[in-house]
Amino acid sequence: MFTGLIEEVGSVIAVGASGNGNQVKIAAPHIAKKIRRGDSLAVNGCCLTLSSHRGEELIFDLLDETIARTNLKNLQQKQPVNLERAISGTGCFGGHFVQGHIDCVSPVIAYQKTGTDFRLEIELPKAFAHYLANKGSIAVNGISLTVAEVLSETFVVWIIPYTKTHTNLERLQVGDPMNLEFDILAKYVERMLASRR
Repeated sequence: MFTGLIEEVGSVIAVGASGNGNQVKIAAPHIAKKIRRGDSLAVNGCCLTLSSHRGEELIFDLLDETIARTNLKNLQQKQPVNLERAISGTGCFGGHFVQGHIDCVSPVIAYQKTGTDFRLEIELPKAFAHYLANKGSIAVNGISLTVAEVLSETFVVWIIPYTKTHTNLERLQVGDPMNLEFDILAKYVERMLASRR
């Protein structure tokens, strides 16, 4: 379980096929000091298991399912990725419940500065639109954000300068694919209501 509060922006060293299948290697000087083989780490919001650890280099095996359903298939060398370790029982819970299970990938429609903040608009697939509510939570590339607007085909979140400079939103461009994870609470409510019908 994660909170959507990014600990570090790592840098992709390499991604592609290896003797163990598909792998991604990430440089993460800060987190590398605190993580062990077998630990869970959210990479752009996708929960991965650390396969091996060499100094500041973290290596993860990627399932075909992970590649198919996330933006990790688009990673390139030196690309920044959001990283968060799984929350501990004594950790500070400052975001929302994030599982690290990506629901879909959607492109950025608009990213504009307004005053000191930034308005981020992302395409909203119809199959997931019912999970969003104004002032509700969503994880975008692993970042816990508050939904500001739910439109017919898109949704909007606002980004404060701190979040922009301390995540990979710093280099975000229109058209970039974003990993989306919708609030688990909405999914449980849907399931419970369906079982009563």
